[in-house]
Amino acid sequence: MRKAKVGVIGTGQISGIYLKNMTQTFDGILEVKAVADLVPELARSRAEQFGVPNAWSVKELLDDPEIEIVLNLTAPSVHAAVNLQALQAGKHVYTEKPFALTREDADEVLRLAEAKGLLVGCAPDTFLGGGLQTCRKLIDDGWIGTPYSANGTIIMGNASNGMHPNFRNFLKLGGDPIMDMAPYYLTALVFLLGPVRRVTGSARQLHEEITILNPKSPSFGEKVPVEAPTNVSAVLDFHSGAVGSLQAAKESFGYLPRLEIFGTEGNLTVNDPNFFGGNIFIQFPDGRKQEVPLTHGFAEDSRGIGVADMAYAIRTGRPHRASGQLARHVLDVSLGIFESSSQGRHIELGSTVGRPEPLPLGLKYSRLDADDAFDGDPQ
Repeated sequence: MRKAKVGVIGTGQISGIYLKNMTQTFDGILEVKAVADLVPELARSRAEQFGVPNAWSVKELLDDPEIEIVLNLTAPSVHAAVNLQALQAGKHVYTEKPFALTREDADEVLRLAEAKGLLVGCAPDTFLGGGLQTCRKLIDDGWIGTPYSANGTIIMGNASNGMHPNFRNFLKLGGDPIMDMAPYYLTALVFLLGPVRRVTGSARQLHEEITILNPKSPSFGEKVPVEAPTNVSAVLDFHSGAVGSLQAAKESFGYLPRLEIFGTEGNLTVNDPNFFGGNIFIQFPDGRKQEVPLTHGFAEDSRGIGVADMAYAIRTGRPHRASGQLARHVLDVSLGIFESSSQGRHIELGSTVGRPEPLPLGLKYSRLDADDAFDGDPQ
């Protein structure tokens, strides 16, 4: 199968793991031809680090006729604009989450892609990892009976230490807990339980500004405004009839992730949806609690697997899994939570999406160099 040539726009912190995986794990289907960044030195450094032959301007990258897929790793506020640029240049595009900051921007991207016959993909692709794939198989095979409820919690520290190079982004819409971290949980829930029908939410923030307290931070002592909700609780009503709850906050300390699916015949403790692997447990009606071994591979940090999956979709014509339509539905859920909080009512969602197909059982090899790697029998 002919490799898909990829151009990466945005070479900040998250680009490292993508470039590592695309040039090593997924190099059987992907070939990174160029990287670009508004800071040329960053692009050149990443190109040298991962053996990418070209560090170009964005225009040079988009003008290259050989590049089929643009991987958009820019800041959340410009995701939609860069996606539109890539589509206008005739490229398929895969973007980091969030897909957009408004439904209108998301819909504009999807309309343009459809008009041009191009694919749009979006992170997170952690649901393609061994952990959530195993959980999907357990549910589909009936191990917990009928899933009727879910509970997700993601509690994180805030950005007051000022050590992340782009910490200010975490205090704005797009870096807030719902738009930044909840997509891992919401995508996992849609993958496991199906689309959401209605949301109810409450969004709050404790502070209008924070002071950078870490003396090692270049911004030590600065007062930085908090521009988005930092503590959100929500109730999710699924089309399947299941009801879920989600709490996401960046007002605390440490890192406390948890996701559980409750069924009529068992309770499933899911691995952290922010990661590709992790521990999975089933609690049975007699009280026994059993750890479940992973049925699928890609349990290590496999960011970029969604790009590889999309490349196979381009070559074979079948649907890709981490799709723009899935991301659009997750965005609809996220914005619905905010709207419910501000309007004081349930929000019936206007979007829906099918559950992405699971990966083939036993897909545990590390190099995707077979034509049927994402479709047929495991190798």
